[in-house]
Amino acid sequence: MHGLVNCAIQGFAKDTYGDGVWLDVVRIADLDFVEFETMWMYDDAITPRVLDALSQVLDRPRPDVMEDIGTYLVSHRTTEPLRRLLRFGGVDFVDFLQSLDDLTDRARMAVPDLILPKMELGEHGPGEFSLECHASIAGFGRVMMGVLRSMADDYGVLAVLDHNTAAPMKEIVSIHVVEAEFAEGRTFDLGVKTA
Repeated sequence: MHGLVNCAIQGFAKDTYGDGVWLDVVRIADLDFVEFETMWMYDDAITPRVLDALSQVLDRPRPDVMEDIGTYLVSHRTTEPLRRLLRFGGVDFVDFLQSLDDLTDRARMAVPDLILPKMELGEHGPGEFSLECHASIAGFGRVMMGVLRSMADDYGVLAVLDHNTAAPMKEIVSIHVVEAEFAEGRTFDLGVKTA
């Protein structure tokens, strides 16, 4: 598993709950190091171990923790670059959803050895979508639910999401856009403001 993935979990734990929680995760997951390196590759078995340890330390179900990680990825101040990258996916939430099919390829352009799970968006009528996620780690659909909830808020959209497991390593997030202009979205400018 790419270090970026593991660093995202580590960042979530430390930024949200503090260094002490992260050190407990390291101990329970039986890691022989304390910090992940961003560009290193790690054994695929480590990531589920870390997620299970984090769930245990927080005393919360792993699916809930994974959804919170997805929320963190696009809403925390330390992850603002990822939010900006995702906002380039479209001028509105539906455009953004339609750009998710290409997210894996776009990510590999930036980081060639990063393999994100394959995602396919289905459109089933006005405001009705499904996002099919094929991942090697169970729960990736929950991460995407957190991302989608945060991005809907970012665009000022009221959306209802539901998660289903269709088959091993295949999860489906149902998306119902209730109100496209529910609230004022967060400000987004193409250029980064400098001081």
